[in-house]
Amino acid sequence: MPNAKVLEQKKATVASLVEKIQNAAGGVIVDYKGISVADDTALRRKLREAGVEYAVVKNTLLRFAFDNTGLGDLDPQLNGSTAIAIASDAVAAAKILSEYSTKTKEAFKIKGGFVDGKVIDKEGVKALAELPSKEVLIATVLAGFNAPITGFVNVLNGNIRGLAAALKAIADKKSEEAA
Repeated sequence: MPNAKVLEQKKATVASLVEKIQNAAGGVIVDYKGISVADDTALRRKLREAGVEYAVVKNTLLRFAFDNTGLGDLDPQLNGSTAIAIASDAVAAAKILSEYSTKTKEAFKIKGGFVDGKVIDKEGVKALAELPSKEVLIATVLAGFNAPITGFVNVLNGNIRGLAAALKAIADKKSEEAA
């Protein structure tokens, strides 16, 4: 049986993981076995720049954390070398890790993930990676909201232009008649 100090450290790690998972919009678990240190460093840098927290965690500790957050369906994926990427923007994590997994082919595999407390499989992670970024989605929605307003303004401007043209024609006609 592990000593009390080690057990407390593990409990603290699980509690920290539970908190991070509950506060995250999404996460991805991967099998990182077989990648070089240089590749891993470059991947970690890219993830950090995107605001994604990436860590290698023991499967047992992750299993406890997933069970405490209602993500127990990910338990079968927890075998072999496992790392987890947790982010407030689930698309960013999925995008970076999917891109990296296609680049490295065999060494780096996506196992699964979660979005807003719901488990997704590796195909779901790849589908999530194909979504546009949050900024692009917001811009698209705003453009959709703006389009009817812009059309309405153009219609009003057309009516005003037509009225101005009619008034000018009447004024020209009156000035011709007066002359």
